Amino acid sequence: MTSTSDNDFVLAVHGGAGTILRSKMTPEREAAYHAGLRRALEAGRVVLADGGTALDAVSAAVMALEDEPLFNAGRGAVYTSAGKQEMDAAIMDGRDRSAGAIAGICGPRNPILAARAVMEHSGHVFLIGDSALRFCREQGLAFEEPSYFYTEARWQALQETLAMRRSGAEDQDESRKHGTVGAVARDRNGNLAAATSTGGMTAKSPGRVGDSPVIGAGTWADNETCAVSGTGHGEIFIRYAAGHEIASRLRYAGQSLEEASRAVVVDVLAPAGGSGGVIAVDRTGAVSLPFNCSGMYRGYVRGDGILRTAIYDEAFVERQQD
Repeated sequence: MTSTSDNDFVLAVHGGAGTILRSKMTPEREAAYHAGLRRALEAGRVVLADGGTALDAVSAAVMALEDEPLFNAGRGAVYTSAGKQEMDAAIMDGRDRSAGAIAGICGPRNPILAARAVMEHSGHVFLIGDSALRFCREQGLAFEEPSYFYTEARWQALQETLAMRRSGAEDQDESRKHGTVGAVARDRNGNLAAATSTGGMTAKSPGRVGDSPVIGAGTWADNETCAVSGTGHGEIFIRYAAGHEIASRLRYAGQSLEEASRAVVVDVLAPAGGSGGVIAVDRTGAVSLPFNCSGMYRGYVRGDGILRTAIYDEAFVERQQD
């Protein structure tokens, strides 16, 4: 997609890949997903339009997605095989590659703020489990009771997945495997940032961590190249360092953002079993949103204020923001 002018901005978001099959998608549910994506885009757009940083914009956009039970992060997080919720998140600032990440936590209302607190206040990059929770409490982050994060749809998805495992059936539902949310942005000063948050995979093993909080895999930002947030089969995204691989193709091979991101998603990850997709923005403001599965909840907005959203391989739905 075309780049933006030097003093303009761009924000892209995703709500996970491996979407609900078209045959099972109702008009009402499809409208709800588009509305959720637009709320996230608008949350970040307001920040950028007011001259805010890419880092603040991706934080705001991901928080909006975490607050929406339709998406697998924060309030909509899926359950492990043990019936618990374990959330992961990461954020990265392209100005100096500062980064923060958390994994295996449940309690903070917005896990992306926990990741940002690690980046800004801990002196570390990655905290996990109970120690991460203690740190979050010390930082005064808002916490919620387990009932806040409960959704009947996620609980039933766990029961269905466990039942299939007991019967030996293969789970072909990609939406159970690739639930993640993320945002990437370029602000008016040309700075980049990326943020990713997830509940992981339905019925994942307790303690499993995917690519979302792994810097260089599911989250990456560097002003000299691009910002990337991924969603897909986390183990493959980690093994192939998906986010960093895209940036390296810009830096060392001279590829465009579209060439690099599509090559990694389609030619590298897919053959290895890495179903999913990425959203990416480069230093010129170019945007790329490739995926190699049935669909990806995604959208982007520029300074013109038009919120563009899509789910399947289709034209973007456009709505002008007042």
